[in-house]
Amino acid sequence: MKRNAIYLALASLLAVSPAFLNAYWVDVLNNVGMYALLALSLNIILGHAGLFHMGHAAFYAVGAYTTAILNTTFDIPVLWLMPVAGITAGLVALIVARPIIHLRGDYLLIVTIGFVEIVRIALINNVFGITGGANGIFGIDRPYLFGFKIRKPHEFFYLIWGFMAVTVFLFHRLENSRFGRALNYLREDDVAAEGSGINTTYYKLIAFVLGAVWAGMVGTIYAAKMTIIAPESFNFWESVVMFMIVILGGSGSIRGVILGAFLVIGLPEIFRGMGAVSDLINSLFLNFGVTLSLDFSNFSQARMLIFGAAMVIMMIFRNEGLLPPLPRKYPLKKIREEMKIREEMKIREEMP
Repeated sequence: MKRNAIYLALASLLAVSPAFLNAYWVDVLNNVGMYALLALSLNIILGHAGLFHMGHAAFYAVGAYTTAILNTTFDIPVLWLMPVAGITAGLVALIVARPIIHLRGDYLLIVTIGFVEIVRIALINNVFGITGGANGIFGIDRPYLFGFKIRKPHEFFYLIWGFMAVTVFLFHRLENSRFGRALNYLREDDVAAEGSGINTTYYKLIAFVLGAVWAGMVGTIYAAKMTIIAPESFNFWESVVMFMIVILGGSGSIRGVILGAFLVIGLPEIFRGMGAVSDLINSLFLNFGVTLSLDFSNFSQARMLIFGAAMVIMMIFRNEGLLPPLPRKYPLKKIREEMKIREEMKIREEMP
C-alpha cells in the first residue's frame, strides 16, 4: 500500500507538471515518455523473454513510415493509423524473427543489429519510391483527438503520458498472466522451460511481435509530433539508447524502465544547462562585489562521458539494474487449500 501511494503521488506530480514548466522542459518530458514507451516495448523482448535484441529502432521506423506514407498519400487521420502501424511492424517482426528465433545471446544480437542497418539503408535508398530517400517525408498531419487538434508540447504531453498509463496497465496485467510467467521461464532457462512443456518458439515469436507492435504505434506518435521523419531518426544509436534504458533501469521491471528513461533522456538535458548555471552564480556574487570565475561549460560538454562512467560503475555494483523486478508472491495458503479440496474430491470419486 505504501509503495502504491508513492507511485500515485509521483503520477499526480507528473500530471500537473506542465502547469509549472516552460515549453522546453515539457518537451523534454515528452521525449522521456516516448523513450519510456519504446523501452517498455523492448522490455517484453529483452527483459521478459531474455532475447538479446538491438534492432528495435527498425520496428519504430516501420510504424512511423507506415503512418507518414498513409497520411500524406491518402489523408487518413494520424491516430486512426496507430493500429495499422502496429500491425505492420508486427508483421515485419514475424517475417524477420521466424528464421532467426532459434539463435541465442550474442548471435541474435548481431543479426538484429544488421537488421536495423538494413532498414535504415533501405529507407535512404527510397525503397519502392515511397520513403522519400535521405530527405524523408514532410507534411505529416497533427493528430486530432475528439475534434481537438494536438499541436503544443503540453498537449502532446497528455497524449504521450496517457498512452503510457494504458501501456503500464496492460503490461502489468501481462506480467501476471500465464503468458508473462512463460516468458520469465524462457528468460531463466529456455531448455528447462521447453522440458516443462512450454512451446519456446511460439512464446519467443509472440514476445517479438508484441514488442514490435507497440514500437510501431509509438512511431505513429513520433511522426505526428515531428510532422517530418527521416532515416537518420531511426539509426542504430536509437536501439542502443532503448537497450541502455532497459538494462540501466532493471530488465523485466516496468518501474525500472520508466526510471531508466528519466535518467538516460532527462539527466543529460539537466547537465546541458550547467554552463548557464555557472554564469548565474558568477553574476549573483558580482552583485555583492565578489568576483568568481566559475565555468561549468566543460562539465556540460562532458555530460555524456560523465553519465557513461556513472553507468559503468552502477553496472559493476548493481548489475540487476536500479529497480529490478519485485519477487513474485504466490498465495501458498490458498494453493494448499485448493490442493486439499482436490485430494478430497479424488478420494470421494474413488470410493465405491
